[in-house]
Amino acid sequence: MKALLGQISPIVGDVQGNVARCRAVLETARRGGHRLSVLPELALCGYPPRDLLERPELTTACMHAARDLAQETREGEIAIFGTPWRDERGLRSSAVVASGGRVHAVVHKSRLPTYDVFDEARWFVPEQHPRPVRVDGLTLGVTICEDIWDAGDDRYTADPVAKLSGCDLLVNLSASPFHAGKSADRLALLRRRAAQAGAPLLYCNAVGGNDELLFDGDSLALTADGALRAQGPAFAPAHVAVDLTAPPRALRTPSFSAEVAAALRMGIADYAARCGFTGAVVGLSGGVDSALVAALAAQALGPSNVLTVGMPGPFSSEGSVSDARELARRLGTPFQLIDICGIHRAFEAALALSFADVAPDVTEENLQARARGTVLMALSNKFRRLLLTTGNKSELGVGYCTLYGDMNGGLAVISDLFKTEVYAVCEHLNRDAEIIPRAILDKPPSAELAPDQKDEDSLPPYPVLDAILEGYVVQRCPVSELNARHDPQTVQRVLDLLRRAEHKRWQAAPGLRVSSRAFGTGRRIPLARCWNL
Repeated sequence: MKALLGQISPIVGDVQGNVARCRAVLETARRGGHRLSVLPELALCGYPPRDLLERPELTTACMHAARDLAQETREGEIAIFGTPWRDERGLRSSAVVASGGRVHAVVHKSRLPTYDVFDEARWFVPEQHPRPVRVDGLTLGVTICEDIWDAGDDRYTADPVAKLSGCDLLVNLSASPFHAGKSADRLALLRRRAAQAGAPLLYCNAVGGNDELLFDGDSLALTADGALRAQGPAFAPAHVAVDLTAPPRALRTPSFSAEVAAALRMGIADYAARCGFTGAVVGLSGGVDSALVAALAAQALGPSNVLTVGMPGPFSSEGSVSDARELARRLGTPFQLIDICGIHRAFEAALALSFADVAPDVTEENLQARARGTVLMALSNKFRRLLLTTGNKSELGVGYCTLYGDMNGGLAVISDLFKTEVYAVCEHLNRDAEIIPRAILDKPPSAELAPDQKDEDSLPPYPVLDAILEGYVVQRCPVSELNARHDPQTVQRVLDLLRRAEHKRWQAAPGLRVSSRAFGTGRRIPLARCWNL
């Protein structure tokens, strides 16, 4: 049997556009003689629709669209696509199985995740009794995303796949968010599930960026014995043809830096397009973070669409200005130089009386960052460009950033990359040609808000800081374990900074998620609390 996996990029709320994307898959399948077409989870409304599901107009439009799409199938054709569906029990996340011009069956999702970035039980009712679907001479075991994942804990009481034994084909419709390194884990999981069902498995995943979540596609087709027969591209829509008799192939596994760079480029492009922006603006400090954001933005949107801005202040080095200018030249982006010294002096003069009897401190440093933030927001407003913030996960973790200053913006591109990972991705971009000047990569990191300032004046060395944050935030290690790995005083210092910076993260721009644990909707820490670890 020939099948087609419609690895499409649904846009949340764009029902008619998503129907057109699905229709194109069905037409491609028909022209290629593919009997079965499979599309992603919630393909008709996009994922995650979140509280849009509380609007009956959306769910009704999706159900009408699902019936209309089903009518377009012909005899001998089977199409399976995801949509919200309301029945007597309530709203479901469902897979419509269409054939011969009608809705043959509607299969509902059994496992509704409520961890990390997921909150599906907020909107949907689960299926309690999954069963195979018999259609056009085939017995199909249809599952939806989480149904096929084996969590390895007691999160769920029943296993949907265990109830689908005896099927000719196991099918999974997914909208599975990306994080670095997930491909190998996903393949291992699907191989276990194919073996459990004793059937070939087709896995169709969505692609594209919706807010902070990135979907990598990477759709897969396996035989019952786990041999990989087809793999969709990562971070690009595709119609993936499947022939289960084709020779086995090896899983494509890009490096961390390669897949993260591709993910972030896609995230920038989709966020900008779906929010109505055709261009972006990036403040260039001459440092590595803004260099990486500008390079990724230029690749994602086109160099001419990315305005880069150097904003030297009273403590900016000549090298930082020249490095920023040289980076813009290499990227091919328009570049403006706007000196903030006058703005900073005006701030200080306006506050002189109020601050007369108080010694200078970080407040005066933050005024510089806020002057830059004001300039960038003005350019964003005036020219309708998306302002991209340039802070990394290390800085956001410990609050080494300024509210209403360098945190200003609409999208935080690298807020899920630790500082050490930022350097790694920069080196990847420079693998064929030096896009990011070596001088930027070699200089000691500095905010340049005080004379001869270096980041390590205020923070532990980044390899140490990143390891502690990785252990605590991502791996969720006990403090005792972190103390065994690192100096306990340093651990406590970092955790104190992490705790005190929570209010900043609540006010940060949405950040593109590339790790299994980002600062965003997947990490929900109360601000007012009496728990300090």
